[in-house]
Amino acid sequence: MGKMVGKSLQESRLLWHIAFPAILTAVFQFSIGFVTVGFVGHIGEVELAAVTVVENVIEGFAYGVLVRTPQANQLMLGIYIQRSWIICGATALVLAPTYVFAAPILRALHQPAAMSAVAGRYTRWVVPQLFAYAANFPLQKFFQAQSKVWAMTFISGVVLALHVVLNYVFVTRLGHGLFGAAMIGNVTWWIIILAQFAYLVSGCFPEAWKGFSMLAFSNLAAFVRLSLASAVMLCLELWYYTAVLILVGLLKNAQLEVDIMSVCINYQLWTLMVALGFNAAVSVRVSNELGANRPKAARFSVIMAVSTSAAIGAVFLAVFLAWRTELPRFFSDNEEVVSEAAKLGYLLAATIFLNSIQPVLSGTYHHYTHQSPN
Repeated sequence: MGKMVGKSLQESRLLWHIAFPAILTAVFQFSIGFVTVGFVGHIGEVELAAVTVVENVIEGFAYGVLVRTPQANQLMLGIYIQRSWIICGATALVLAPTYVFAAPILRALHQPAAMSAVAGRYTRWVVPQLFAYAANFPLQKFFQAQSKVWAMTFISGVVLALHVVLNYVFVTRLGHGLFGAAMIGNVTWWIIILAQFAYLVSGCFPEAWKGFSMLAFSNLAAFVRLSLASAVMLCLELWYYTAVLILVGLLKNAQLEVDIMSVCINYQLWTLMVALGFNAAVSVRVSNELGANRPKAARFSVIMAVSTSAAIGAVFLAVFLAWRTELPRFFSDNEEVVSEAAKLGYLLAATIFLNSIQPVLSGTYHHYTHQSPN
């Protein structure tokens, strides 16, 4: 019994060593949009619905396409990140028309006219964020591969705090509204990108980063194929929320229903960031153990990761059950929105618990696609 406890503690330390900075980074970066929706929601119900639809339909679609790229060995990391920038940048360019023409796209999906019009203006303003996402995902992979996630975590945390202050000053106090929120989001994301790029070229990675190279343009087709194969599952997971919001937008009194769902989806996705941290951790642990020909140790890593994430999910479940009537007020002052969102609190809490398990299990399989072609 004592041996098993010791083994569990050791595995737990290994998982948390990888998962904790990954969780904080994911939470900090997701919270940029979370905070934006919180400030915008107090401008008005149309704005709350519009920004939620933008973040979960237009940006959610783009995120699913951009996020999954393969890994590389240390000597190829510098080439890998440049290839990823080329592919993600080109993909962002292809996706840009969905931002520019968001209003007619949403109207074609039979979304409310007022919400579609506001969402269309907002998406045109936040096009710079699309290209920031394209730059960010390769940087994340690079730092994770170098076990330098804490630097990324620190940058994201500091910039998130700045994001809150800027929103309070320009959106709440000075009344610059939706346009102000969009511009602040652009500034926030590009500060993150520039800070991370400065760290990349600072000389801290002499083996992995040797400067820009024309080799980045070689073998792009194979790299794209590997990226696409790895992206399919994550796209389906992320586009689930896109489909839900589109269907809700077809209901009677759609704007109110989208406002209510926006509260639930934002909290659900925020808590999902914790599970995604364990997704990254279990992927690394399983890869290491299988690489060392220790399948039983790999299985034990999966059991520990799932158990830990489920325990955290149970804590979230209890919090959302206890505070279901107050949590919606972060996003809206409208009593009808708050009341109806609170009624969904039971279902939200159960969904959050289930979502604390599934991403960790999927992380068990992602390591198979993380070897990059050279």
